[in-house]
Amino acid sequence: MSEPRDPVADLRRIAFLLERAHESTYRVRAFRGAAAALRRRTIAELVRLVESNELRRMRGVGEVTARCVAESLAGEAPVYLRRLEATQGTPLDEVAAGLRAALRGDCHSHTDASDGGSPLREMVETARELGHEYLVITDHSPQLTVANGLSADRLRAQIEQIGELNAELDGFRVLTGIEVDILPDGALDQEEALLAELDVVVASVHSQLRMPRAQMTERMLRAIANPHVDVLGHCTGRMVTGKRKRPESEFDAGAVFAACAERGVAVEVNSRPERLDPPKRLLRLAVEAGCEFAIDTDAHAPGQLDWLDHGVARAAACAVPVERVINTWPAERLLARRG
Repeated sequence: MSEPRDPVADLRRIAFLLERAHESTYRVRAFRGAAAALRRRTIAELVRLVESNELRRMRGVGEVTARCVAESLAGEAPVYLRRLEATQGTPLDEVAAGLRAALRGDCHSHTDASDGGSPLREMVETARELGHEYLVITDHSPQLTVANGLSADRLRAQIEQIGELNAELDGFRVLTGIEVDILPDGALDQEEALLAELDVVVASVHSQLRMPRAQMTERMLRAIANPHVDVLGHCTGRMVTGKRKRPESEFDAGAVFAACAERGVAVEVNSRPERLDPPKRLLRLAVEAGCEFAIDTDAHAPGQLDWLDHGVARAAACAVPVERVINTWPAERLLARRG
């Protein structure tokens, strides 16, 4: 009999691949839930549960996940996992592959502290497994109540939690951050002193997306002028797929990108398949304006941390220079950027 595999690792890998493929949430939860339920069980305990047929009756474990565990314990990659691995997709072209290889981290990610699906540690573990050197945690700010945005006190608690986690890590760094709402008047939805403490601040518009062009431009320019802003997130707010399709917000892109270039605010290349923001015509305009960029996943689940390819392909197609992509830089240079 072959040596047993790690069933929890296989369940997590399945969930990761399902998330990356944008499969239904309930299916991902089945595998993540089973992994969480079995995480602290020894191999010997799991073997006993399989042999006694008790595994299927455990809370959080279903017939499919129990079968995957049994296959892992038999030393075989689960059939479900093999099927997903065989259909992962095609390689990037040479230019995009070079840019992808240069990326060291991700500057936009969410945990279950706001509207993400997994806790901080799970997001960090996955980022490390993907070969990242760092991950910036950017949960939402308080006014975005639909996303359980963090109050100042909750954000301070998260900063402490990240500090404790960093003390355990070797060769990887978790950076503190926020995706702060740009309010209708251009102010930022968090205390200025607290924004100054963070490693990376992503500023995004989430409300009143149909604001008239002139007002939206002024709103964005005021936010970009804030000295604590590092990245302008998903600048048009568009949604291009699914039930939530949404057109682009209207603003003077030339003025906004010129301000970003002047202030050293990176334009985000958002890799979410339903966003793919900014569109290519604006991305090319930002390149011409001399902007820096952050190719981010805006991940709300661990598997989504591997969505960087979507943004990389678009950045490569629009000739975004590698040296102007801030998450190709080491963490120390990224932090020094704030002064």
